[in-house]
Amino acid sequence: MSKDYQLKASINQKLIEMGERERLKELLRAKLVESGWKDQLKAHCKDVVREKGLEHVTVEDLVTEVTPKGRGTARRQQGVGKGQKSSCTHAPKQCEANKPPDHIAKYYILKT
Repeated sequence: MSKDYQLKASINQKLIEMGERERLKELLRAKLVESGWKDQLKAHCKDVVREKGLEHVTVEDLVTEVTPKGRGTARRQQGVGKGQKSSCTHAPKQCEANKPPDHIAKYYILKT
């Protein structure tokens, strides 16, 4: 295991132990809803379904189509532009315990 991975795992474990991970997730959810991000993604999902037809769209297709837009709009909400690094440094599928923001996007897509 790399030092970076071990450090992230250690930080994540401490956040869980202190109950801060859930609080931070809730804060992020609230900020995304407040900014209109959730509504934008929901509208994009509806557009994709209308375009392709309900019978021709799977959840995986929808997530694949919407995730890049979700990430891009979330970064813009944070004020992160092209060439800049966002505050999130997780790589996809890096660690199940360190779920990146797109998992929150998927949660919102599937929840609504």
